[in-house]
Amino acid sequence: MHDANSQLPPSSLLILGVISFSAAVVWTCIGKARARFGGWVYRAQEPTMFWLVVATYYLGALLFVGLYLYEGP
Repeated sequence: MHDANSQLPPSSLLILGVISFSAAVVWTCIGKARARFGGWVYRAQEPTMFWLVVATYYLGALLFVGLYLYEGP
């Protein structure tokens, strides 16, 4: 199902998924996450924003891995 005109190989989707998931796990453990525009969000100071940022990375990882599985290895 991989389109011959596609710019990226399907394995790049898996790599992006692993990177996104790894970042989310590390940030969950250390309690600070990289937010938009180069800032950091701390779990103790802004818990709602922290979990929104971390959840975005978890969902991004699911999306990338799902697209990889849909495209086929």
